[in-house]
Amino acid sequence: MAKVSKVELAKIACKVRMGIIEGTFNAKSGHPGGSLSITEILTYLYFNEMNIDPQNPSMDSRDRFVLSKGHAAPALYSVMAQRGYFPVEELKTLRKVDSRLQGHPSMKCLPGIDISSGSLGQGISAACGMALGAKLQNADFRVYTILGDGEIEEGQVWEAAMYASAKKLDNLVAFVDNNNLQIDGTVEEVNSPYPIPEKFAAFGWNVIEIDGHSYDDIENALVAARACTDKPTAIIATTVKGKGISFMENQVSWHGSAPNAEQYDIAMKELEAALNGLEG
Repeated sequence: MAKVSKVELAKIACKVRMGIIEGTFNAKSGHPGGSLSITEILTYLYFNEMNIDPQNPSMDSRDRFVLSKGHAAPALYSVMAQRGYFPVEELKTLRKVDSRLQGHPSMKCLPGIDISSGSLGQGISAACGMALGAKLQNADFRVYTILGDGEIEEGQVWEAAMYASAKKLDNLVAFVDNNNLQIDGTVEEVNSPYPIPEKFAAFGWNVIEIDGHSYDDIENALVAARACTDKPTAIIATTVKGKGISFMENQVSWHGSAPNAEQYDIAMKELEAALNGLEG
């Protein structure tokens, strides 16, 4: 697939955000805040970085993706819909009993999900296993994962980080979504993981710091990750929780709250205006 331009990526991201709002509104539940903060990262991965085929989601050579912060499933589903894994209209079924789009990603429900996730801290361990598997098979697929900054308060994350470094998993890239908010407040207030870059560096990782909403930063970081040998790469992405929706940005209350009808209308109008601006 040819590389998608930065303008086209921005348009896709607007549509992904619309899908996040559509899904959580129809479900009357879900996690919009932390889904909106990883939209650019997911959009770049699925449209410009990963070797994937929506028509053959189980191909052996595919790159693997693990949403370690599994509660941000609305973002993953929305970007997958835009990429062609399933119809965009299906986003309205989020969290319904008989839906393929469960509250956390389920590999038993939806083709294209490489691992069921949601128990925080466990996703990166699964990603390490996938990356080691590629090494043992002499396969050249790469593994990408996204963690929350609140999630990295989990001890299992650091066991996995130590393991990835010890096994020289240079085919593993972990993004940390550093929006500085988790369910109970700021990460400093709850159990500060700062300084994050220094911690990953101490565990033997190649560390890159970026603006998580800048496609140039994301692209440059992923190029640098590919060039790094003998170390896994941690990309610490500064982001805004609720990005793209004025009344959701930097508001911890939107961690796990769904918009009502009035809020849905405001959010969709803002996103439509942003999309129209890009298309104009």
